[in-house]
Amino acid sequence: MLRALSVLLLVATAPALAQDYAVEAETVVAGLDHPWSLAFLPDGSMLVTERAGRLRLIRGGALITEPLAGTPNVFNNRQAGLFDVLLHPDFAENRLVYLSFAQGNTVMNRTAIARGRLSEGATALEDTEVIFQAEATKPGGAHYGGRMVFLEDGTLLLTIGEGFIRMDQAQDPTNHFGTIVRLTEDGDPAPGNPFADGEEGDEAVWSFGHRNPQAIAIEPSSGDVWEIEHGPRGGDEINRIVAGANYGWPRASNGDHYDGEMIPDHAEGDGFEGPLLHWTPSIAPSGMAFYDGPDFPEWQGDLFVGALAGSHLRRVDLQDGEIVGEEALLGELGVRIRDVRMGPDGSLYILTDEPEPDGALMRIIPAR
Repeated sequence: MLRALSVLLLVATAPALAQDYAVEAETVVAGLDHPWSLAFLPDGSMLVTERAGRLRLIRGGALITEPLAGTPNVFNNRQAGLFDVLLHPDFAENRLVYLSFAQGNTVMNRTAIARGRLSEGATALEDTEVIFQAEATKPGGAHYGGRMVFLEDGTLLLTIGEGFIRMDQAQDPTNHFGTIVRLTEDGDPAPGNPFADGEEGDEAVWSFGHRNPQAIAIEPSSGDVWEIEHGPRGGDEINRIVAGANYGWPRASNGDHYDGEMIPDHAEGDGFEGPLLHWTPSIAPSGMAFYDGPDFPEWQGDLFVGALAGSHLRRVDLQDGEIVGEEALLGELGVRIRDVRMGPDGSLYILTDEPEPDGALMRIIPAR
């Protein structure tokens, strides 16, 4: 299944971007088991999480056989497992690594963050400790969110799903169901949050009314926070995150419930923050990156999104920070794309959400 794939992209939804590219998805490393997230180390190595709870090291273009020691105890069931890996902004000095994960068991579980110090040989996380546990405990194994990003002020955002069976709780900002929380680097509620007084909402909550947020990133030209979340039957969303805003779930969505029950669409004046873009039918978006590499100059500033259900890479065409078009790429690859990252080498990378040995890290490059 894993192979270099060359396809002609018949693109450009906007005349100003009328540039066709031939690209390849080149396998960098195969043999991964449902990889979830990717982080680039200063020495050129990479850390990859596997949903089952393993943190893997890729060094010199090869996957190191032994997973890193010192990772947290992970609840792995259905969608639950080890999620995001994120380096501290001062990693070069402190070597701190953050991991989001599902904590607990089938009866009671939640999204959490652990932090550890990467050993000098990159064989283990040392002094690993859980620094945050969501106030959103639930049974089952669905809708955790789990994406993280550091803001310029040094605070940390974490997306948290509404747990599927707790969907109504997403409208209550006094808990963490269906929220984005803003934390200090130590996992405490960050100063200046919208509900810092604790009266109308939990002091860690940054935004609420989310369903299952699967990606979060900073839009370079504006510095705004963009988030992507799964809808039910349709209604996957790209949102611009506003502190204190309510994003509507489950009172507003451009999708419908799985049993066919209709949900009111997002509409102007409904009191909810509406999406910048939504997808119906659902593509199950996961992972996103704003492109700033040299290989495809006409795509500078565009957003790339992985599709799980759609099994493709989605390019969202941006002009001056506004969405003007989109297209599906690499559909012939036939794999679920879990994460999308810009590498320090200027290349675009994807992780394919497939079982071992087909889970892979791939680089998107011009066709040779």
